[in-house]
Amino acid sequence: MDVNSKAYQELLKKRPLNVQARFGDSAMGLVSGRDIAAAAREVDSICLAANARHPLVIKAALRAAKKLNAAILIELAKSESTYCGTTFENAPDYALKYSEEIGHGAVFGLHVDHYAIKGQADVLKAVGQLTKITANGFTSVALDASHLEDYENFAATRALAGWLPTELGLEVEVGEIKGPGELSTVEEALYYIGGLNAWQIFPDYLAISNGSLHGTYDPAVGQMEGIDLKRTKEIADAIAPFGVAIAQHGISGTPLDKVSTFRKYGIRKGNVATLFQNVYFGIKMDPDTGNAITEGGTYTKENDRGISRELWEKIVAAGDAKGMSRKSGDYKKLNLPFCEMILAEPQPIIDRILDEMQYWAERFIKAFGAEGSADAVAEIMAKRVDQNASPDRKVLTERKNYTKATAPGKGGNDGKDHDE
Repeated sequence: MDVNSKAYQELLKKRPLNVQARFGDSAMGLVSGRDIAAAAREVDSICLAANARHPLVIKAALRAAKKLNAAILIELAKSESTYCGTTFENAPDYALKYSEEIGHGAVFGLHVDHYAIKGQADVLKAVGQLTKITANGFTSVALDASHLEDYENFAATRALAGWLPTELGLEVEVGEIKGPGELSTVEEALYYIGGLNAWQIFPDYLAISNGSLHGTYDPAVGQMEGIDLKRTKEIADAIAPFGVAIAQHGISGTPLDKVSTFRKYGIRKGNVATLFQNVYFGIKMDPDTGNAITEGGTYTKENDRGISRELWEKIVAAGDAKGMSRKSGDYKKLNLPFCEMILAEPQPIIDRILDEMQYWAERFIKAFGAEGSADAVAEIMAKRVDQNASPDRKVLTERKNYTKATAPGKGGNDGKDHDE
């Protein structure tokens, strides 16, 4: 957006309180996830949510958002914050730095992705941690208690969501994201979203298990992209009366022509993480899906893409020292020790990384039908009297119907980590 336009200046005045408190003197277009979700519904688009495992993802995504006048989310999962150079502490500072470098004008939210809750201890710990994270400038939160049985998931989500500021965006999850196989059901989704509604908890998005996978699909071991859009639509239709849409996780590796149909199935948020990592590592990728291509049981580094060959060999050596397979998804855990080395690469290498990540971000924005969605955000914010983006929704259910006895009884963990 034009930073000097009346619409953008009005948007700055109605940013969430936490943003105004920390960044009120800046012209950064950091807005509530609520407004971005509302705009996606209004203009029939999907919001790109880019996981910033490396700070350069933030700059590339902001450049794409500004160029296409699209509202996006920059996100980081709770687990990612422990092994990536981008953290909950520094992400807002990087966002400000890069927003300033591009002359501001990008409209975006900062989203806490997959804030995992695996028991009451995590609920209590979240009070302090999410207080710090939101005070630091994050404008949307995904509470993920899908590790738990359905009732415990509902109860933990209800507790924390009822405590968080309602003007910030909210995503919740039922059914862990773990690839083809067991799918979330309409019954689970209705119990979960209906129960939250009875307690005046109004999410923007519901993440479900619909066949997607976090990371790279490895055809050599029989893994194929398999997002079940039929089940997705069934759940989306069931929860639509509550004002909730689907957040699609695990899009890396999905053909762009399939991605372009997602809007028809109730999807309003699309998460992309591993693809951007493939770009800055310079791993050989399928040009249509962004899926990493392995050859001979190893990732293939392309010399004219991503980081330098010399730095890549250091990363491989570090992975070898940790006993990682050379096509392991655990390469994501090498982000932290090599973050600064990537930032210190020669400028031509930085430029090619940024250009390619921006190229992919633009492809997703276009496939999502999100060009111009920043204007819709500004229009929604202009209609309000102040910064409060809390949704105006009705309570449609009764609390007495959402007990442990009435829970579908599904959920529970398979012993693996599906946090992101």
